[in-house]
Amino acid sequence: MNEPILTIVVPCYNEEEVLQETTKQLTYLLEDLETEKLIHTQSKIMFVDDGSKDRTWNMIEEESFVNGYVTGLKLSRNAGHQNALLAGLMKAKEFSDCVISIDADLQDDITVIREFILKYNEGCEIVYGVRRKRDTDTFLKRTTANGFYRFMQKIGIDLIPNHADFRLMSKRALDELCRYEENNLFLRGIIPLIGFKSANVYYDRKERMAGTTKYPLQKMLAFAVDGITSFSIAPIRFVTLIGLMSIILSVLLGGYTIVQEVLGRTESGWSSLMISIWFIGGLQLLGIGVIGEYIGKIFKEVKRRPKYSIEANLNLEDTARKREIFHESTVR
Repeated sequence: MNEPILTIVVPCYNEEEVLQETTKQLTYLLEDLETEKLIHTQSKIMFVDDGSKDRTWNMIEEESFVNGYVTGLKLSRNAGHQNALLAGLMKAKEFSDCVISIDADLQDDITVIREFILKYNEGCEIVYGVRRKRDTDTFLKRTTANGFYRFMQKIGIDLIPNHADFRLMSKRALDELCRYEENNLFLRGIIPLIGFKSANVYYDRKERMAGTTKYPLQKMLAFAVDGITSFSIAPIRFVTLIGLMSIILSVLLGGYTIVQEVLGRTESGWSSLMISIWFIGGLQLLGIGVIGEYIGKIFKEVKRRPKYSIEANLNLEDTARKREIFHESTVR
């Protein structure tokens, strides 16, 4: 089998503290894979700058002049992690046989990328990097993550537990991904829908090298809501069920009230009245909120706005020339 052209796509947002080390480790990795004849010599690393406010893009540009493996995209604004990742995947598939996505902090173990390539050579179109355990997470993050995966499975959404965005996709799988045109992206849910032959590769996640996480609790919750509402109408059905149960309960309470009236045991009860009003009002607001979430997604979809805009694209045609310069400088 001919060595596949591999591109490693790395979304970046304010990653100047880790970018140099990330570039060095991924460069050494590609060199080793080339030496083993597992990947083609035109393989590369594509950094996608998601509207960073620090020197991230400047560092990517500087590195591309001296490192023949490095190329990059610069988005015109912060489009979000999933959109930045999609931008890199769509650009990389134009000149790659397979693409691996990984976060810039390299908490995911890059040594298993070799196993990714071996699985690809065995015929797998998609290879998922899956964490063996979540010991490096806080108790809150570990508990909420496990609860999220269980809930998604309960409502019929097929996710790979403990898998984020560390995966390999073949060109064929990426071409199929292009057919999913929704704006509300949740790649972890969309990619399993493609259905091609896949495999899981397990690894231990490391601590972040430097900087801070780009997924605080608020973003994690928003991400979870997007995932649930993008793939299932179960929340609306749940609200409908609560409404039905409330009606049944109100009928039973109504019957009880009539019986008490007949027996002459009724008394004016301000507390029970207030509780009922607050309870029903809360249910109504909850139902409106859930329905509004779906209407908001419809609103975004019908506008058909572009998911991202590319401001700069480092020239990919001179990769071979830069590669020669890089190897010469390494020898010296």
